[in-house]
Amino acid sequence: MIHLQKGDKKLLNAWAFYDWANSVYPLVISSAVFPIFYDALFSESGRYINVLGFSVKNSALISFVTAIAFLKVAFLSPLLSGIADYVGNKKFFMKFFCYMGALSCMGLYWFDLNHIYLSLLFYLLGLVGFWGSLVFYNSYLPDIAFEEQQDAISAKGYSLGYIGSVVLLIINLAIVMKPELFHISDTPEESAAMKAMRYSFVMVGVWWILFSQYTYYYLPQGTKDTKQKVTKAIIFNGFKELKKVWGLLEENIRLKRYLNSFFVYSMAVQTVMLVATYFGSQEISWESKDQSTIGLIICILLIQIVAIIGAFATSKASQKFGNISTLIFINSIWVLLCIGAYFIKLPIHFYFMAALVGLVMGGIQSLSRSTYSKFLPETEDTTSFFSFYDVAEKIGIIIGMLVYGIIDQITGSPRYSIVFLAVFFLIGVLLLRKVPKK
Repeated sequence: MIHLQKGDKKLLNAWAFYDWANSVYPLVISSAVFPIFYDALFSESGRYINVLGFSVKNSALISFVTAIAFLKVAFLSPLLSGIADYVGNKKFFMKFFCYMGALSCMGLYWFDLNHIYLSLLFYLLGLVGFWGSLVFYNSYLPDIAFEEQQDAISAKGYSLGYIGSVVLLIINLAIVMKPELFHISDTPEESAAMKAMRYSFVMVGVWWILFSQYTYYYLPQGTKDTKQKVTKAIIFNGFKELKKVWGLLEENIRLKRYLNSFFVYSMAVQTVMLVATYFGSQEISWESKDQSTIGLIICILLIQIVAIIGAFATSKASQKFGNISTLIFINSIWVLLCIGAYFIKLPIHFYFMAALVGLVMGGIQSLSRSTYSKFLPETEDTTSFFSFYDVAEKIGIIIGMLVYGIIDQITGSPRYSIVFLAVFFLIGVLLLRKVPKK
């Protein structure tokens, strides 16, 4: 096993490279190909399906399933992070969730409305795997990087993620647009394009497992040198640690107020990321189904490419104006974008909106993670603090997705849901203004 010192360039690059490996999941599965594939399944049968005796709109259904998945992650994170911190083996748990998520992505190849419960289970487990692995991945940041390195390496991680996921998405786009070049043909049951999308889900799982090996090769097992046996007494240690962190927040006003603001605006950011393609496929006046498919994927690509610029620009801005001031500015832009989304109808409007979203999406994610890392007190127990961070984020997403789904189900249009998210960003701005500089 390779043992590298904290701050070592090779160790930092290996950590950041996990973003390259796993970011294909949020792009291809959460944002681009799967939402298009999922919506296309409903094109002939209408947008409603009977689930557990209820007629549920397709986009509302996926919102509710996503909320359930994040509820599981919110419960599992402290449970497993407490065990991981005790035995000093974060990497084992990071691998477990990685492989579970990747294999579940491959399982989406068999997604079918006639077997909706099993299909949604694969979707749910993929989401749990991705976010579960991030709990342990994020908690490595203060362990492997010094404070002055954290903004830059966090931005580098997100940027590598955007680049890697764009590479795979371009390959997927080529397969979907020109399936005949890859010897994929129509069948009586399904078009070649739909079959190509199924292949893209398998490619995500393979990519995720394959490229994560570089990260696992260099990352240390955990913060402790010796492994200890897990007993019943420490099974719920993670929840005790969360309670301990909650108590420590009373002594750290800056960290507490920052977390309050992060909890509110993060629920809106993640919800927008998860529902943007469903919104575009239903609410934008595309000329044809093919234009819709290609246009939506191009929009997601545009977001990813511009987000690379946004992540680095935000890192530079934070050095000049400070983390909190930069976050206030970005959240203010988000308020305007959510309000503007209500009025967009044409593809050109959606392209323009996608470029603006990309610019602020990469920045707000990268800077939020590094700001939290900077505000942490001196401690070796970084896993518990990042578990608290992740639980706060997940509970926020649960609320955001439920609000979005309920409004979408009641009104029949996601436009009202998106506008409502502007309220969360506005509250986030007000709470950020209360974060003390010291």
